[in-house]
Amino acid sequence: MKTLIRAVAVALVATAAFGTAADAGPRDKPAQGKSLGDKDYSWNANGGEKDEALHLKPDLKNGREVYEVCAACHLPEGWGQTDGTFPQLAGQHNKVIIKQLADIRALNRDNPTMYPFALPDQIGGPQAIADVAAYIGTLKMNPEPGYGDGTDLEHGKKLYKENCVRCHGEHGEGNNDKYYPRLESQHYAYLLRQYQWIKEGKRRNANPDMVKQIQTFTDRDTKAVLDYVSRIKPPANLIGVKGWKNPDFQ
Repeated sequence: MKTLIRAVAVALVATAAFGTAADAGPRDKPAQGKSLGDKDYSWNANGGEKDEALHLKPDLKNGREVYEVCAACHLPEGWGQTDGTFPQLAGQHNKVIIKQLADIRALNRDNPTMYPFALPDQIGGPQAIADVAAYIGTLKMNPEPGYGDGTDLEHGKKLYKENCVRCHGEHGEGNNDKYYPRLESQHYAYLLRQYQWIKEGKRRNANPDMVKQIQTFTDRDTKAVLDYVSRIKPPANLIGVKGWKNPDFQ
């Protein structure tokens, strides 16, 4: 079954190039007809599959099996696409992966492309979420992520220090305990799209503090700060080797 699902996911990669990206805005209706304007959602509230998964002991072998579905879009290495179509997952914090998967499954994050492949009847319940998050945690990060044009990095650095450090850390390392994602070495184009959706309210599961924080950013500010953070190198022990292929999927 997972092989069939992965084959369908591969076909969707081509679709993504024509505008159906790793996430989609509110104009796209998710499965099962749940309202996209659901007022019951509270950022990072307790309960649900997120809390269940966090208290389970992960099974890396099953995580690898579950990740086979993810690999079609995010690549076997977890490196995503440098054009930002799909984000890099490698290196991302365990709790961030669990939260985002749980939000997508609960329709609190609008992601029509990923949603069908993340359903419990396709990959499993909270245990599968815990397992695949743990497996992703074993993957080293892309040594050559996608960048911007590099023309305004000093401005970006200044903005990052003044606005982003409190949550995402001095080096864009994020915070696992607080569910703040790692930004360093994430693809610039992906960051840019998510940033715009957060600012416009299209990514409904965004931290409300960030939504407020970035409202005054200009287009120049946005491009500069995201280009800067995408270029921050993670610790050497988290970075993979150029050209590495994940042997689990050879």
